[in-house]
Amino acid sequence: MSWVFWGSLFMFLGVALGAFGAHGLKDALTAEAKQTYQTAVLYHLVHGLALLAVGWLAMLRPMESLVRTAGWAFIFGIILFSGSLYLFSVTGVKKLGIITPFGGLAFLIGWLCLALAAKR
Repeated sequence: MSWVFWGSLFMFLGVALGAFGAHGLKDALTAEAKQTYQTAVLYHLVHGLALLAVGWLAMLRPMESLVRTAGWAFIFGIILFSGSLYLFSVTGVKKLGIITPFGGLAFLIGWLCLALAAKR
């Protein structure tokens, strides 16, 4: 499947989860948990757009391994970073915070790979 597919799918999920948080969870979360949930949605959507950029660059440079690495890094970042924040905000399980930095690291790797691929 293409990176544009994955980017579009993650954007769909980000909008759906954002709407769910704003409407379905508005009375269920504390103010702090809402802030955490909103952070998860923001990073989810930003990196869904990043996957669309990966798709565009992959069309220009189909054999560039850094583009594929960036795409996978963004996918893992969304799952680990945003996923752990979604779960933490809903469950309150603080141990999930251990996972979040690995997602942030994946985002950084993705952006670095995308920059290096674009420079080539």
